[in-house]
Amino acid sequence: MKLKQLAHARQDYSYGFLDEFAKRELRRRMLKAIALPGYQVPYASRELPIARGWGTGGLQVTLSLAGPRDTIKVIDQGADDSVNAANLRRFIARMTGVETTDDTLRATIIQSRHRIPEERLREGQVLVLQVPDPEPLRHVQPDIAKARAMHADADYAQVWLGLYEQLVRFGRFMNGASYPVIVHNRYLMSPSPIPRWDTPDLHQAAHLTLLSAGREKRLYAVPPYTDVRPVEFEDVFFAVEDQRGRICMLSSARNKFMDELPQPDGSSRFRISDTGYVAKLLKPDQAERGATYYDDDGRFYIEGFIKNNTAV
Repeated sequence: MKLKQLAHARQDYSYGFLDEFAKRELRRRMLKAIALPGYQVPYASRELPIARGWGTGGLQVTLSLAGPRDTIKVIDQGADDSVNAANLRRFIARMTGVETTDDTLRATIIQSRHRIPEERLREGQVLVLQVPDPEPLRHVQPDIAKARAMHADADYAQVWLGLYEQLVRFGRFMNGASYPVIVHNRYLMSPSPIPRWDTPDLHQAAHLTLLSAGREKRLYAVPPYTDVRPVEFEDVFFAVEDQRGRICMLSSARNKFMDELPQPDGSSRFRISDTGYVAKLLKPDQAERGATYYDDDGRFYIEGFIKNNTAV
């Protein structure tokens, strides 16, 4: 027997890198997650040419959904040009041949790490959020088996107790990113490490949201037009980050989520974290700009959500 006989002929990658069985399994799990909003569905997380913890969960979902007619947008902390976003976008385009874009309105699938775009997503769009830790009960119940039982019984008393202790000790909720929410009046869910500013954007949203944790091998979903309400008390309301008085150094826009940029003299300047939206503000005649979740007065454009939902 010769070495040539043992060697296999060159084989290209499957469409979307993942094999067909893996993509079918992921799609079945996504259908189950959509049928049970907020419920964590286990799946067999595959190996990818990136390290776990760098977006493998979101990448597997995107590769399973992407088709030749899709247009993909990938952002990291709101930026289209960060190293992580650029590498993921390049890999997706190479494995599927899909068109990529920086325009939120043109994209059919938007994969994001830690942000929801400023522009309101429409029906037919899919938002894929990368999730490092899908379990919202981990900080109160580290035993995963007991946490599963608490989800089954909708026993979230320890979460309420934790928020109460924050109010007693600090006078306000201390949770920043990944603020816990109740989905469809049933499951407690961790909405990825998005800032509180983005949390109301999931409530009654027209788009489908898929959240996936590759390292933890869990995915869950928020179907379109589903109630997503942050955990709060009747007399102490959830509040977003205070952006009042902040002006974008590039576009002079207000009431958008800003990145703080420390200056050498000790002061700070601010810039809208959604780079695609900033580009539209700087070239208003060259790009269609969609409505945002907040108007110029800092009020929500979401019908039936929390009243007076301003930062404190």
